[in-house]
Amino acid sequence: MAKKINITINGVVYEANSGETILEAARNAGINIPTLCYHKDLCVAGNCRVCIVEIAGQSRLAASCATPCHENMEVYTNTLKVRTARKHIIELLLSEHNADCTRCYKNGNCELQNLAAEYKIMSEDLIPLAAYKNYSIDMFSPSIIKDDSRCIRCQRCVRTCSELQGVNALTVAYKGDQMKISTFFEKSMNEIVCTNCGQCVIHCPTGALIEKNYIEEVWEAIADPDKHVVVQTAPAVRIGLGEELGLQPGTRVTGKMVAALKSLGFDSVLDTDFTADLTIMEEGSELLNRLKKVLVDKDDNFKLPMFTSCSPGWIKYIEHMYPDMLQHLSSCKSPQQMFGALAKTYYAKARKLDPEKIVSVSVMPCTAKKFEANRPEMHDSGFRDVDLVITTRELAIMIKQAGIDFPKLNELKYDRIMGVSTGASVIFGATGGVMEAALRTAYELVTGREIPFENLDITPVRGMKGVREASVIIDNPLAEWKFLDGVEIKCAVAHGLINAKKVVEAVKNKDAEYHFIEIMACPGGCLGGGGQPIPTNSEIRDKRAQAIYEEDANLPIRKSHENTEIIKIYNEFLEKPLGERSHHLLHTFYVERKRH
Repeated sequence: MAKKINITINGVVYEANSGETILEAARNAGINIPTLCYHKDLCVAGNCRVCIVEIAGQSRLAASCATPCHENMEVYTNTLKVRTARKHIIELLLSEHNADCTRCYKNGNCELQNLAAEYKIMSEDLIPLAAYKNYSIDMFSPSIIKDDSRCIRCQRCVRTCSELQGVNALTVAYKGDQMKISTFFEKSMNEIVCTNCGQCVIHCPTGALIEKNYIEEVWEAIADPDKHVVVQTAPAVRIGLGEELGLQPGTRVTGKMVAALKSLGFDSVLDTDFTADLTIMEEGSELLNRLKKVLVDKDDNFKLPMFTSCSPGWIKYIEHMYPDMLQHLSSCKSPQQMFGALAKTYYAKARKLDPEKIVSVSVMPCTAKKFEANRPEMHDSGFRDVDLVITTRELAIMIKQAGIDFPKLNELKYDRIMGVSTGASVIFGATGGVMEAALRTAYELVTGREIPFENLDITPVRGMKGVREASVIIDNPLAEWKFLDGVEIKCAVAHGLINAKKVVEAVKNKDAEYHFIEIMACPGGCLGGGGQPIPTNSEIRDKRAQAIYEEDANLPIRKSHENTEIIKIYNEFLEKPLGERSHHLLHTFYVERKRH
């Protein structure tokens, strides 16, 4: 337990924990000290100096984010000296910043803009140095736009890419007034080892890094009378959207979100959770098939452990960093791409629609989904499976543009045909959710009994620890799975690519033995995705996770294989998991490539 000390802030004595910074102590005491380079997710940098304070006995102002408290320290956060220096720092940042705010995508949600408003920066003497620099805007990535003219060089993005993801796609280049945040040899974001995860976007305090938005393209599709526009929504969107529309973090808005989408003019509002349930059927069957091929048939063409394949950021990471491990990936497409393929085949047939006239839109908590939909192999329906991807934030913008009073909406349900889902699919939005959903189904398929966890809550795979482990012993299985009798199925869960690296390295070095591994690129899983509301931090992620588990607990069906619409699609269209049609529409080439 941390030792308690006394610290005086603005003449009032507060109790603080030994070792915490002045910034932390002040915030715990309800005193706001502005920051720009500081973020709860990241290490201390002390780059921006906006958080400066005055300490009794010291002539220099100190960065509160990087200065630890000590017993009887006297701190002043609002003296004339502090306010004057802080205002000058903000003015200097603005002088090098493209402050054409009304043309900025982050207008209204920019930390520098907020500080300029708070400190009433209105000086006409500011020299706009940004106008004299030859800045470029990188718009080549399908996911992320990088605009150096709006960068304040706080280095949050650099620390995010290094500390949270271990990718290091962004770094600091040059010195002095030439210093900039750069990529490898200043190449486009589309040409470097970037996973498109968007964590740099949600940690950027300004508009220097933003998602590439497709709002106007969606509006155009809706307005085209010759198009049938179908929209799918990911599980994490329903617990994030409310934050962008004035509600508290962790507020579940599923029914209101559906109502808003119908008001926007989409022809059909469906649920990505449906294909999350479908993913469990396919992925769970694939895992069981692999276990048999490896443990019984000794077939070297099949590899264990099997990695999940739902997260496109993780897929791009393993393609870049561990191409020799691709055979360990599940061949399943993500739920988004399964939905897209079925929208232009199964759905089109059921609704008697020309698939060429269907526009498939997805609302995702993820910027990497934009890249995934753009991949050349995602055309198994005979068309581009998913035409347009927008983030949670983009949907909120559309709702505001349409003048919809979101809190006052009456709740509606998803349309049928690919709109029915279970609690198992909802928890896909949280780290560990895919693993939990898969175990609920796989254990029951093998044994004929429910998995022996109270209320189906597989608690070992829940939580926010970077890497978590769980195991399930198969006891008295059905005759078909007799070879698994007494086998301990070992599982691991990792979120954030820095933790993915730990798990993959452990597998490669034979330091750990697993059968099944879930990896999500973003901290917290999809609920902390790069397309979610800003700010996103550990406390907000916890609230979103709680909301996801509450939604799961309140649904009447909580196991994917009990979804009546899933049973129906196999009976009428797909025939069986891992069948010929499902392999063609719902799987990728990774396993197939090794076989042939």
